[in-house]
Amino acid sequence: QVQLVESGGGLVQAGGSLRLSCAASGSIFSINDMGWYRQAPGKQRELVAAITSGGNINYSDSMKGRFTISRDNAKNTVYLRMNSLKPEDTAVYYCNAQLLEAMSVQWLDVWGPGTQVTVSS
Repeated sequence: QVQLVESGGGLVQAGGSLRLSCAASGSIFSINDMGWYRQAPGKQRELVAAITSGGNINYSDSMKGRFTISRDNAKNTVYLRMNSLKPEDTAVYYCNAQLLEAMSVQWLDVWGPGTQVTVSS
């Protein structure tokens, strides 16, 4: 069984920063893409940023310049540094990974339970 667990969310004032972490654990052979998505109340889940195992990065246009995604392959962990936060960044942030589960030798698309980020004005 594999799982993703996010941490680092919370309440922050506009203009502040947060760093989210997401660690993958369990019977994992390898991890391909890892990414962050977010879902605000009443809105669809949207891509924030994604990073391949080789370090290629894709950002949503609205997050470019404020958010930075990175990963530590040795720790099976992906990070999201968020600067200059705005009230409209308030959402539940979800971690996602495409990983090869070692026991079944199957590629899985796994989601974390999410972490709440609230930005006050």
